[in-house]
Amino acid sequence: MNAPLPAMLHDNPRLDRWIAFPTRGKVTVLTGRVELGQGVLTAMAQIASDELDVSLARIGVHSGDTETTPNEGYTAGSMSIQAGGIALRQACADVRALFMAAAAKRLACDPHVLSVRDGAILRDGQPTGEDYWTLAPQVNLAVAATGAGAAKPVSAFVAIGANTPRLDLPDKVFGAPAFIHDMRLPGMRHARVVRQPSRGASIATIDEAAIKRAAKAPVTLVRNGNFLAIVGDDETAVDRAAVAALTAINWNNVEQPAASQQEAAWLLQRPMVDIKFGAPEGTDTQGKQRFEATYTRGYLAHASISPSCGLALFKDGHLTVWTHCQGVFPLRGALARTLKLAPEQITVQHVQGSGCYGHNGADDAAADAAIIAMQTPGVPVRLRWRREEEFVYEPKTSAMVVKVRALVDANGKPADWTAEIWSGTHNGRPGSGANLLAAYALPEHPADPPLNDVPESNGGGATRNAEPLYDIPQKRILQHLVAETPIRVSSLRGLGAMPNVFALECAIDELAERAGVDPVAYRLSITGDPRARAVIEKVAAMAKWDAQAAGGTGVGRGIGFARYKNKAAYGAVVVELEVEEEIRLRHVWAAADAGLVVNPDGAINQLEGGIIQSASWVLKEQVRFDNGVASFDWETYPVLKFSEVPEIDIQLINTRDPVPLGVGEATAGPTAAAIGNAVSHALGARIRDLPLTRERIMAALLKD
Repeated sequence: MNAPLPAMLHDNPRLDRWIAFPTRGKVTVLTGRVELGQGVLTAMAQIASDELDVSLARIGVHSGDTETTPNEGYTAGSMSIQAGGIALRQACADVRALFMAAAAKRLACDPHVLSVRDGAILRDGQPTGEDYWTLAPQVNLAVAATGAGAAKPVSAFVAIGANTPRLDLPDKVFGAPAFIHDMRLPGMRHARVVRQPSRGASIATIDEAAIKRAAKAPVTLVRNGNFLAIVGDDETAVDRAAVAALTAINWNNVEQPAASQQEAAWLLQRPMVDIKFGAPEGTDTQGKQRFEATYTRGYLAHASISPSCGLALFKDGHLTVWTHCQGVFPLRGALARTLKLAPEQITVQHVQGSGCYGHNGADDAAADAAIIAMQTPGVPVRLRWRREEEFVYEPKTSAMVVKVRALVDANGKPADWTAEIWSGTHNGRPGSGANLLAAYALPEHPADPPLNDVPESNGGGATRNAEPLYDIPQKRILQHLVAETPIRVSSLRGLGAMPNVFALECAIDELAERAGVDPVAYRLSITGDPRARAVIEKVAAMAKWDAQAAGGTGVGRGIGFARYKNKAAYGAVVVELEVEEEIRLRHVWAAADAGLVVNPDGAINQLEGGIIQSASWVLKEQVRFDNGVASFDWETYPVLKFSEVPEIDIQLINTRDPVPLGVGEATAGPTAAAIGNAVSHALGARIRDLPLTRERIMAALLKD
């Protein structure tokens, strides 16, 4: 009996949705996973190369197309290889088995004497004149996978585990039109949306003449309810008109967030839904000391390098949309609900855009273009947001408050642990409802879904990584899911993992200090998981960790550890920094266990990126409010500069384990915690609120 199919292959069993042999000597890998800058297309090609026994040079990858590729939901949560890669591997094994059976039949021989070398069929190691392409007309791939194909053992891999150059980089490096912003279609017109200042705002007056005068070239206003767009052949003219429209249109019912709402503490008094996970509340307090501390993080933006863009064409009753979103099938469903079309009337195709891990404005820009295209049939529409629009209107990640409570036994170790969390949802993607910005401006729009967050089975949203992996007898999570936030919130890289790991790992350091034990030794004393111990010990060795290093000198070191979602890759990070009026990172070391690594260089790039982005979140980033979102460019929303990036050393361990573990977000939480702990070591004072600004540093020093 065959083993159960991987979940994604079970949900998309037809083999022709995974592999095709389009022309002589070529193989096409079809995947629902999309390229966001993480190198996933290259990794998928490596997997197919090994399982099909064809060279990488023969393989092309087509991704994110509702007409041809498998529906793999979102490219998110570090699941591309852990789920999608495993599914592709088995699909390739099944395809290979079908071709071996067809070859054996044609050659009238036992399949066991056959093998494949770069697509050619060999018999007892000798050429037969047959190959995948001569057999392809007789092999029907429009059949369901069975799992009958035997996937190769790790020892047989050649492409998997090699540092393979990225397939997507040459065009980007040498300036080819690789991005959606570069797309041009015959007869295409440009568009900008005049955005509602807030949900529920309605147009009071429009000075159309002023808008058209400002354009200095012909433009058209397209309106549907409170959705208003400016369309024209000249993009510069459309831009001028869009800027003029900001003052040429008056709105009713405008509500904007106030400065007092930007801090996480504002969430504490809001209406919420309470959810409990884990053990009952601990009652055995005899002989135990109490620990309690509260940690916060404000709202964050995705801050993509380029604004969002989308293209659409409505022709002959069919809508085609080009987008850089992370889930083409969920977006198709949301567009169908919004536009009252059948899903079969919509094709959504992914085109690469500016890197973004999470729900930024890409889905919204695609919806903008689609709505305009529906009202201008036969005309391709290119819709691009402005920089200010991206910052102000894209979904943010929710502010969070995390309160840690622990009961500590006589040995100074936690015996009971509670993480209490206040947060908005992290589940605002279009697939969970409508949540397309333009939809709320239409006369009729889909109803909001019931308040929800990412379920624990998928790693949780606000609760992600809230449960420590350490050996603590009693653990629980109390989630307060805040019903309404001042701004639209959704998912950003890691969801709640970063603030949760920051809180629990800072708390672990505080407990170690109370116990008088070195932070590394303390973690090892409460960790039985051998893979967790291995990354902690490895990073400590890499950094030459000194348990006797004096604190309060202005120079500090800190460690942070987590296993992402408690079921993906293990990561441990040590940070060395110095603190004066501001924090300067000197060096970061990281060790990660991601199991089987398809492309080590790609995995290290992901880990490095997580470190740098997390450092930016911790040291600089917070969305500000002042009668609206006041963070609208790189001056008002500063991020880490190239000159502020420290030296980074990363080592992967256990890379030939048969099972891959998602690696994309493995270092973000540990980096945040390591910085927080290093700052505490440097100052001799603990700062529990992010970002770690100059004002908070001075306040902590004055307090002590």
